[in-house]
Amino acid sequence: MPDLQIPELSITEAQDSLADFERIFLLIESRLHKHLVGVERMEEIASLLDELEERDRDALRSHLNTFLQRMIEVNASDIDLGGQGSLGQVWFRIYNDKRPALELGAYSLDQFNILTLNILTHRQQQFLLERRNLDFSYAVEHQGFSVRFRGDLYFDLDHLALNMRRINNRIYPFKELGFHPLVAKSLSLQHEKQGLILVTGITGSGKSTTLDSIIDANNRSVDAHVVIIASPVECVHLSARCLVRHREVGRDVMSFKEGAIQALRQDPDIIMIGEMRDAETIATAMEITDTGHKVFSTLHTGSAVETIDRIVAECPPAEQERIRNRLADVLKVIISQKLVPSLDRKRVLAKEVLVVNSSVKAAIKNNNTGEIYQMVSESGKEGMLTLEQDLRRLYAAKRISLDEAMNFANNKRRMQELLDYSP
Repeated sequence: MPDLQIPELSITEAQDSLADFERIFLLIESRLHKHLVGVERMEEIASLLDELEERDRDALRSHLNTFLQRMIEVNASDIDLGGQGSLGQVWFRIYNDKRPALELGAYSLDQFNILTLNILTHRQQQFLLERRNLDFSYAVEHQGFSVRFRGDLYFDLDHLALNMRRINNRIYPFKELGFHPLVAKSLSLQHEKQGLILVTGITGSGKSTTLDSIIDANNRSVDAHVVIIASPVECVHLSARCLVRHREVGRDVMSFKEGAIQALRQDPDIIMIGEMRDAETIATAMEITDTGHKVFSTLHTGSAVETIDRIVAECPPAEQERIRNRLADVLKVIISQKLVPSLDRKRVLAKEVLVVNSSVKAAIKNNNTGEIYQMVSESGKEGMLTLEQDLRRLYAAKRISLDEAMNFANNKRRMQELLDYSP
């Protein structure tokens, strides 16, 4: 599933693109059976697209590209279009607000269906129509640079809806993440050769950005081999001191689990698993860590303690004690993070950091995870930090408002205690 490289358009070219699009749409619409709905309708559109000349398909891609160019201009993080919910509009998320871009005009459901199906390969179309969902990567040229997007295409009341998130090509310098020196050592292959490191948070919390920064720091500081398994591949790391391989799920490998197992035969030092989505992938990640590798991955959880509980709960009850013991032995660090609206109308990173020392390890093995939060709050010298402590730091530094500090806290009572406390 290759990235599509589309040249950026001038205003005149954009106008020509619109005219071409309207002509092509009328051509397809005149041949489309009106009684077809859902998957059958999408199959018919895909078949009609196959019959177009390549220049017409390029014109359709170029028209979609005008939306992405506008997205870049207004510094939007996400674009949404298609499906019943879009009301015929293209929507942008700019910082925290998602609103329709009325200047881009209105489109019919089939126009959006045509635009989105046209950018897919045959294999991607088949996957979408079978699974009703497709993750893919996409790229356009903007001012001489390739801008990459992570796409998710899905059905919304029998029509196709698309979200595309702009991938920040900038890799943040590791030092900007503000980790304690002891935590930084745990994240570095130079200092610790094995162990499981997890970066967690909800969708859009910057997990990939943090992981890319950590991978980049290793790439620049140690001679090693890094295998990245992602769905899709977002940031592409150029090999520096490390040999860096990228394997996209559905493109280069069939699943996270298969990619992780196959990586063991590829002489890796670091394996990055984009997401631990199920019990099998979680078990595989722990197994390959046991073999002496450094493994990085992500989970959709809101705190360090929730992450531990979630991993154990994903496994059958009869296996949970064994999983707790294994997790306690391989887990090194959990970074749980959120992106909080800042006073300058942007977003700032707030994070919780758990380092697995002997006390935390014992709490995991004994199923006393309820004690871990207090351990984290009292272990600042080891680099640990609760989310509430970091939110208080951001508030004290006048980076975020009092309301946002409270809104984003996991433990509201503890957050209030910290805000009331004056050292």
